[in-house]
Amino acid sequence: MRDLSFKEISKRIGDLNLPYFDLVIGIADGGTVPASLVAYQLGIELKFIKINYRNVQNNPIYDEPIILSQENITNKKVLLVDDVSVSGKTLEAAIKILQGNSITTLTLKGKADYVLFPEISECVNWPWKLPPNKQAV
Repeated sequence: MRDLSFKEISKRIGDLNLPYFDLVIGIADGGTVPASLVAYQLGIELKFIKINYRNVQNNPIYDEPIILSQENITNKKVLLVDDVSVSGKTLEAAIKILQGNSITTLTLKGKADYVLFPEISECVNWPWKLPPNKQAV
């Protein structure tokens, strides 16, 4: 398991040479913090959609991702952000509900147009997640 710090993640975001976007859309819950960091560094609007597909052990719990909330946005250049894309199904579901926009994807690891840590294949301890033995009850 690999530990990553906010400093490492922020540096990688800052090192990206991203084109212009109208807004960042984060996929909640996993993409909430990464999308917030990206939107802050780009100085642009941030919105969220909520999609459920995997459990806390990162195993799929449905055949297909379930859309729990979405934004009604059209004709925008959108940077769609999630923490990890393993199969790509969550990003695909988000892209489908965001039809009518120009979508570019960004993840911290996995598969996307922009991947902050392409060299990491193992599981990651994200700095915003408490380890299982430290979880609040």
